[in-house]
Amino acid sequence: MAWIVLVVSGVLEAVWATALGKSAGFSRPWPTVVFGAGLLLSMAGLAYALRSVPVGTGYAVWVGIGAVGTTAYAMASGGEPVSGLKIALLAGIIGCVVGLKLAH
Repeated sequence: MAWIVLVVSGVLEAVWATALGKSAGFSRPWPTVVFGAGLLLSMAGLAYALRSVPVGTGYAVWVGIGAVGTTAYAMASGGEPVSGLKIALLAGIIGCVVGLKLAH
């Protein structure tokens, strides 16, 4: 169960990071609300998962999922250019996250 919560928390990290960018310095209300809710839920899930997943592994997985999700969303929505190199590097992060799970 902790790993499922950790993955969901990583996805929520991508949500709050994206909302933070769209909030324009907290001047737009809805992205600011999404940022706050996403941040709270993401941190709560991370804290829960770290009860049974080692902190180094859990944090690396959480950050990896959040970084890949944030970048993938930005590339899919046209906010960031897409390149083969970026896709390969993001695939490398995904591979490392899977490797950390398998090594646990």
